[in-house]
Amino acid sequence: MKQVQDYYFHKAKKDGFPARSVYKLEEAQKKFRLLRLGDFVLDLGCQPGSWSICTAQIVGPQGLVVGVDLNPGSIQVKGGAPFHFVLGDIARESVLARAQSICPRFNVIVSDMAPKTTGNRWADQQHSLRLAWTVLEIVGPALRRGGHLYCKVFEGEDFKELVVETRRLFKTARVFKPKSSRAESREVFLLGRGFRG
Repeated sequence: MKQVQDYYFHKAKKDGFPARSVYKLEEAQKKFRLLRLGDFVLDLGCQPGSWSICTAQIVGPQGLVVGVDLNPGSIQVKGGAPFHFVLGDIARESVLARAQSICPRFNVIVSDMAPKTTGNRWADQQHSLRLAWTVLEIVGPALRRGGHLYCKVFEGEDFKELVVETRRLFKTARVFKPKSSRAESREVFLLGRGFRG
């Protein structure tokens, strides 16, 4: 497995991305066409920037990417859509309001947010689940009708309830595990398509 991880790590460096996580988004894009030219995208947990860089390139100059993260840092988007960074906790209404002052509603919300892991599998999964529920709460006020969601979560206890709620909010919903995810990792991605509004 280590050889596979080394492959994605080195590939990211070669392709000019700050982290290997970009391939988890690229794989979903190739398979499901989440992002289209001209889309407005909200990228939650955007640091160190791989997803923002990738989405900006896909949606192009007519699109827009707004990244939100607790951690400061300069994300260098190389061509494509304009990029705006909002520093703060997206669970706070004031932070969401700042993102929506740039763009009131988005075509796509992507989230690679993850908790700081403690080594306690149950606690880490519960923290991840809370983050995913936060993302679903944001969908209502921030996602356009017909829009899409791609959200990371650690699979575990109470995960099924999250999937059920995603299916209620979207015309189609599924759980997706990219090949670039570590085989031993419990991370999966919730994919919701066609927000009911």
